[in-house]
Amino acid sequence: MAPPTPPGRSGATAAPTDRGTTVIPVMRPLLGEEEALAAAEAVRSGWVAQGPRVRQFEEAFAASVGAQHGVAVSSCTTGLHLAVHLLGAGPGDEVVVPSLSFIATANSVRYTGATPVFADVDALTGNLSAATVAPVLTERTRAVMVVHQAGVPADVDEIKALCEPRGIVVIEDAACAAGSTYKGKPVGTDAVLAAWSFHPRKLLTTGEGGMVTTDDADWAVRLRRLREHGMSVSAADRHHGGSAVIEQYLETAFNYRMTDIQAAVGLVQLSKLDTIIARRRELAARYHELLAGVPGVTAVRDPEHGTTNYQSFWVWLPEDGPDRTNVLSGLAERGVSARRGIMASHLEPAYEGHPTAPLPVTEAFTARTLILPLFHDMTTSEQDQVVEALAETLDRVEVTAP
Repeated sequence: MAPPTPPGRSGATAAPTDRGTTVIPVMRPLLGEEEALAAAEAVRSGWVAQGPRVRQFEEAFAASVGAQHGVAVSSCTTGLHLAVHLLGAGPGDEVVVPSLSFIATANSVRYTGATPVFADVDALTGNLSAATVAPVLTERTRAVMVVHQAGVPADVDEIKALCEPRGIVVIEDAACAAGSTYKGKPVGTDAVLAAWSFHPRKLLTTGEGGMVTTDDADWAVRLRRLREHGMSVSAADRHHGGSAVIEQYLETAFNYRMTDIQAAVGLVQLSKLDTIIARRRELAARYHELLAGVPGVTAVRDPEHGTTNYQSFWVWLPEDGPDRTNVLSGLAERGVSARRGIMASHLEPAYEGHPTAPLPVTEAFTARTLILPLFHDMTTSEQDQVVEALAETLDRVEVTAP
């Protein structure tokens, strides 16, 4: 029998390397006894599908980001799909997205038959900007999907100022941004439509799951219908109606529901979010101090217009340094589990042949960045090991000639 998992470790165990060094993981969700008890209580209640806990979680999460309505869904990807579908986008329409994002961002547009149009990003934030979006707008542009990359808030107001006079809706892919701020308010406060992720790599997790937030009451009603096969009344409302209710199916829709078990975990996680962010920002500040001594390395920081939750801590490698893959191998040999930087969707096989404008910043970003470990219960000695391993690797790994 395996030994019990320590609180907060979430089943992630460290394995020794060939050198005998314990591997430091990139991320470890903060899950413990409170979440286990909340999930068990949901199971014992007899209501485990979408029900009262989902509604409670929707209301609490929406309030936390300053939105009027929250609609829980099965993932951020399905939330983005619903947002694009809600706008009526389809074949012949275009939606501007960053290539520098997890591939779900672009895929959610393809699901509707609309065309994702890739725009480049700002080198400091990794986000779309008005300057990068403007060149790719056309008369067919229905929406712009702005990603708050790795929790770094995008400057949404400048993009809205560009798009809204043209009748273009700005959707916010806030998958990583729970707890980040923009101009002194939570990211998502003034969003027309924002989609959120509760995947285990995110600060707030329900295992899998997502949320769409909006201030538009009519959109919220339709989003709830779309996530549940187009039913005119939810299962929970039928149950509590007190009389026979025969539902209707008003449109072709989807099964994108969240369970009450997930929502029960989410409510506990939401209560911890401020503490989690404070700890991650403390660790990030210490990383900045330590990395100041590593020549040529620059790290993600707060932009002028907001604060990041440091969902991921990325660093740019020296331009004349060793190949990123060799650096990742060197870190692994030294007990540090790092990851490549944010992917560029247009370079993946799924988008081979997809027409795109030049994306020089995106391609530099995805080639020269990597993600260092950062998690709530990370120790100072583990941080020291990460930075020492990075410095040693950069110093010793041979530079590959172009």
